Order: sequence, then C-alpha cells, then structure tokens
Amino acid sequence: MKNIKKILAGSMAVLMAFGIVGCGSKDGSSEESYEQKVEVDTEAVKDSIEAIPDGAEKELIWMSYFDINPGKTVKEKRTDLTLFESLGGSIKYSRTTSLNKFEKLATAVMSDQVPDIFWYEQGMTFPYSVIAGMFQPIDEIVDFEQPLWSGVKGTADQFVLNGQHYVAPINMLPLSVMTYDKHILEAANLDDPYEYYQNGEWTWDKWYEMMEEYCAQSTEEEPLYGVNGWFAPFFYHSTGSTLVKYDPDKDEYVSNLDDGNLTRAAEFLSNVKKNGYYNPEWIGGAPEAFQKKTLFYAMGPWASFDDHTPADGEEWGMVSIPRDPDTDTLYQSIDVNAYMWVKGSKKKEAVKCWQECARIVYVDDQYKQTEKEKFDAVNPNWSDEMYNLVYDELISDKYVQVFDPGYGISTKLSDNDAATNETKEAVVALVYRGVMTDDEDGNQLTWTQLKETYSNVFDSELAEFNKKYHEYIGK
Repeated sequence: MKNIKKILAGSMAVLMAFGIVGCGSKDGSSEESYEQKVEVDTEAVKDSIEAIPDGAEKELIWMSYFDINPGKTVKEKRTDLTLFESLGGSIKYSRTTSLNKFEKLATAVMSDQVPDIFWYEQGMTFPYSVIAGMFQPIDEIVDFEQPLWSGVKGTADQFVLNGQHYVAPINMLPLSVMTYDKHILEAANLDDPYEYYQNGEWTWDKWYEMMEEYCAQSTEEEPLYGVNGWFAPFFYHSTGSTLVKYDPDKDEYVSNLDDGNLTRAAEFLSNVKKNGYYNPEWIGGAPEAFQKKTLFYAMGPWASFDDHTPADGEEWGMVSIPRDPDTDTLYQSIDVNAYMWVKGSKKKEAVKCWQECARIVYVDDQYKQTEKEKFDAVNPNWSDEMYNLVYDELISDKYVQVFDPGYGISTKLSDNDAATNETKEAVVALVYRGVMTDDEDGNQLTWTQLKETYSNVFDSELAEFNKKYHEYIGK
C-alpha cells in the first residue's frame, strides 16, 4: 500500500507541476478558477516561435498516464497547449498507466503506431530506455545556444550519450525540501532555520541539533518527531556523491559504493534513525505531518501546496536539504520536467514547436508572472521566501545539480515498478534508504551490511549495462 501511495503522489506531483490540477475553491464548489480568467497573449509568442509550416504533420501523439488536453476533471487549458494550438499544432492523447507506460511504449515503437512525445522520468528513462531504442536525440530540434534553451544547457549536458542530447529540460524543481510550521518552532522555543539557511549555517549538524532539542521535549502522551518524508537520497547527494557514477576515462558507468562521502552520509542518517528522530510512517502532505507533531516534513514541494497548502492562520517556512558540513559546495538533487522524442517519430517540425511552447512558459517574463499569479491565487498563505526558494534559488547556478544515473540502469537496480520485495523498491532506492530501515529481526541495517549484500548486484548489473552501452555507441 505504501508504494501505491508513493506512485499516486508522484503522479500528482507531475500534474501540479504543470497546472493540471483544478484550481477551484477549497470546499469543492464550482467557482470559476483563477486560471479561467487568464488570457494568453498568443500573438506575442509568434515573434519568438515559428508556426508549424504548411505541409508538415501538425498533430502529436502524446503517450502518458496524464493528458495535456483539458478533460472532465480539469477544464482549464494549459498555457503551453494554448500557444501550441495558436501555431497550428494539436495533441492526441494515447493513454497508459504509470505502471505500464514503458511496456506500452516498447510495443508501440515496434509497431507502426509510434507516439511522438513521452514524459521524462528519473526512473528508467535515461540512459536505459535510450539504449533500448525508445528515444532519439533532440539536437536536431533544440539549439542549446539560443536564449530559450541556454539556461538549461548545463542540465541537458547531464543527459548525453555518444555526444548527443536526449533530454531538453522544460523546467526544474528540487526533488525534496524541508517544510516546517513556525508555530511548532515557537512553542518549542527554537530558532527559524531559514535564518541559518540565509547565513550559510544550515548544515547537517544544525539540523540534527534542532531535532535533538525538539525531541527532548517529547512525552509518552505526546510523542514528538524530528523528521518525516523522503530525504535520505538527498543527504548522500549533498556530499556531491551518488551510488552510481559515469567514469569518463573508462567511458562506462561504475559503482561508487566505496566512496567515503557515502559512508559519512550513511553514518549520519543511521544516527537520525537510531536516536528516534525519524518517523518512518508514510504521510502524504505537510498539514498531516504537522498534526503529528513533526518538526520537519521533507518531501517534494507538491506536498506543501494546492491540496496541502497552509490554511489561514498557519505560518510555514521552508529550507533546502541541509548542506554537508565537510564541503562549502552547495549540491542540489533536481527533478527535471521534459518531453522525450520517441524513436521513429517523423514529426520534427511539430515536436520542435511543442518543445518551444512548453519551454517559453518558464522563460518569458509574461508567462512566468502569469504562473506566479495562478499559484498565489490557490496558495495565498505561501510566503515569497518559500516560493523564491523552490522556483528560483534551489535551481539556480548557486547549486551544483546532482543526478544519479543509477536510477536508469536496469530493472533490478532502477525500476521500482518491477520490484518484488516487500517495500517495492529497486536496489538503488533500497540502498539509499537502507540505514533508516530494520531487517526482519528488527535490527537497524548498517552501511557495511548493505554494501556486502548489494555490491555484487551493482557490479553485475552495471557490467551488463555497459556491454549494451558500448554496443549502442559502436565501441
């Protein structure tokens, strides 16, 4: 059940990121939403994006588990779709589920019913599905030297095989942030961690000290928790290290389990669990976490807005995953939103136009302001500090972006949907969270145990992948 909740939460995060979730009143009434009142200036965009030329195919087939077009539950038309249609395009939806999307795509690519665009997701999309022949490079239709795309070139460079780009980021969000209730802080006589963040003092140690002080006030009648949510992988990433890395000298992907940075992060997280600061219960939103007397709720931003937004009278704050105290470099785990160009699609002009319409919404000041106003209308109790942190600071050049290619190597390492263990986690996800879990006898797992158990799995899966990779690039 926990895994199903996570799948649904991930799907909701995608919908929220693109304004697909309805923006009606909180009581469920049918008031006209803010988005319905927004007029999109389609004439202005024609100065920067070329219309699909006459004679070219203009309808794109979009294969996914959510629709881009308006429907029964979401009546508002997205800004990017409005722009695309004004330039001659249209989107036809080919439905999948979040669980069978890659299976259905593989079948379609082998047939004459090839879709044109497919959603990028961290798990299994890159490099695995590229090597498997699912997608084609986008350099022919995306020029990363142009102003529209230059701001995401550094990110796109993380998704290169054989000198070709496969992912054109539309926008980015931090994978996890730490949200807190200022009223809980005040009641516990704790300082606001945002001040530490601003002063460069927001480190693992400072976070630990705050949880330690807070949980010391716990009683049997009212237990207190330091943290809940999804954060373990990002503490490892805050060191700049990942479980799998690309070795340019060998031109292959290698296991990084023996990296000392990972050992330090594992020991730190182990102590968080050992001392009772971590509540492992699945809680799907910030309000519910604070009701359970949790100091920090660590999750993607989606779990703190829209249906989970602070109510009137509530005052929340938000900070990044704490910095590794052993480095001055700021690292950030990033969630990329992008549309993959499916192998076999011949609609170059329409795909190019769609990519540009989708991207300009996050680049042009007019549309950025419109999206901000939409967000504020639905989340009136979000502070500017919170919004700027999520949509500006954490995805800025201030941070070095971290991506673990281990999420896209093989079914066993990377595909949670195919996992057969109790927690439905592939090996990479399992190892990242491992020191915060117990074995079947109730004993907390150690980093040494995890390495002993899974090192051979990493080595064998990577060896098999590298063989296919070298065949793919003709080496």
